[in-house]
Amino acid sequence: MYTFADPINHANRHGADLTAAVCGDVRLSFSDFATRCRRLGGALDTLGIERGERVAIWADNSHQYLEVYAGVPANGRVVVPLNTRHAEPELVYALKDSGARILLTDRDPGKLADCVDRVITIPDGYEELLAAAAEVELGQGVVETDLAGLFYTGGTTGASKGVMLTHRNLIANTFHWMTAIRHASTDSVLVMAPMFHAAGSNGILANLWTCGKQVILPAFDPGAALNLIETESCTGTLGVPTMLSAIAEEQIANPRKTDSLRWIVHGGSPIASAVLERVHQAIPTAELIEIYGATELSPLTTLGFGEQNLFGTDKIRSCGRAVVGVSIEILGEDGSRKPAGEVGEVVVRGPNVMKGYWNKPEQTAEVLRDGGYWTGDLGYIDDAGDVYLVDRSKDMIVSGGENVYSTEVEEVLYRHPSVLEAAVFGVPDEKWGEAVYAAVHLRPDADPVTTEELVAFCRESLGGYKVPKGIDLHDDVLPKSGPGKFLKRALREPYWEGKDRAVN
Repeated sequence: MYTFADPINHANRHGADLTAAVCGDVRLSFSDFATRCRRLGGALDTLGIERGERVAIWADNSHQYLEVYAGVPANGRVVVPLNTRHAEPELVYALKDSGARILLTDRDPGKLADCVDRVITIPDGYEELLAAAAEVELGQGVVETDLAGLFYTGGTTGASKGVMLTHRNLIANTFHWMTAIRHASTDSVLVMAPMFHAAGSNGILANLWTCGKQVILPAFDPGAALNLIETESCTGTLGVPTMLSAIAEEQIANPRKTDSLRWIVHGGSPIASAVLERVHQAIPTAELIEIYGATELSPLTTLGFGEQNLFGTDKIRSCGRAVVGVSIEILGEDGSRKPAGEVGEVVVRGPNVMKGYWNKPEQTAEVLRDGGYWTGDLGYIDDAGDVYLVDRSKDMIVSGGENVYSTEVEEVLYRHPSVLEAAVFGVPDEKWGEAVYAAVHLRPDADPVTTEELVAFCRESLGGYKVPKGIDLHDDVLPKSGPGKFLKRALREPYWEGKDRAVN
């Protein structure tokens, strides 16, 4: 099997003069990139960072981030990408828990400086280190079972955990990705999702293997993303649903030339079909592809192609089929396999399944059982093998003994022309135990709408127990984690304060 050193060396051998990365005014060839990764290894040696020790990075996307992401593991250390949206206590926890000795950052580290031996600024301190460092051979003594990255989960359903991903996990999942998304040296991929998220690994390593160009957007902005698609003739990109929605709105309002875009991949959280239709309206040349996975799965598990051809059918709700090399089952709590069409927990097996949670053997044992990863997601598989997600197990609402899947209610809310964002969750109810509730952010240019009108709109399509008993209208966008998932925990927490049920 391979390690992170292999795609870097492969690109240097077969595409040394091709463009590896574009970030602002900086353009690096694959030869430049490989040299800088080798110098990074020399710098880590000079700093006294031993093999297997952790190196944290807390920064926006940049070409330096790309080098750290690939080069730290290629030099036998473990990269720890920190979520730029986490609060200081969460970041302090991650640094102390991981035992990282070095923090690379493009911002004031504050109290984080007390958690590490040394803080290195990006770009100045980092560039000084590389300039003074000797080049070392990549991959010396590194094996596929070594840890490559320690990824702290977004904490949307509870306390953050360090997910241990090995070289084998991430390289295998890259191959899973490459069997489906056919990359080439002529590709120009826009990196707009935050690189601290594990989803970045597939695109980053795949582009290195195939000598494709990576166009890096430091921080997401829909206008800036569209400008880069136009100027760099980008052929593909990956983002979460909220990013796609923002790009669609911007493109419809202020069109750019986007016909170079062959595919748009989305994942990270469920997406409403109304949002997908809006994206297709805005960028009709791009194939819409859904992915499903989790950080614990390196993260890719399913791929669903050609969603633009599925509008108006039940298949639009599917997240596709298991990628080659990965198997998915739907199991009951007792481990029995559910028949086609019946809801249970999604359980995944494959070389992409994490090694475990860092320093958390009990939590690891809870999710790694019988050779599989129990995702905590509820779903079913149809007769054709397509996977359908209905909810997170912790987001499912039980009202009067009836299960209500929040995604089903969100799907209806997104159909309303005034709704830009919608998140559905459960609140306490004395009679029914839980009641359906929603938080909604309206389009700025939309016609005014009341909560009563939105509730009535839902009643036209949903059974009574599924209709929101209340809707909060938010002036600002809804709270999200770093990867762009709605923070339902934060939305429902005020309603459960002092109640019996814990806020998951």
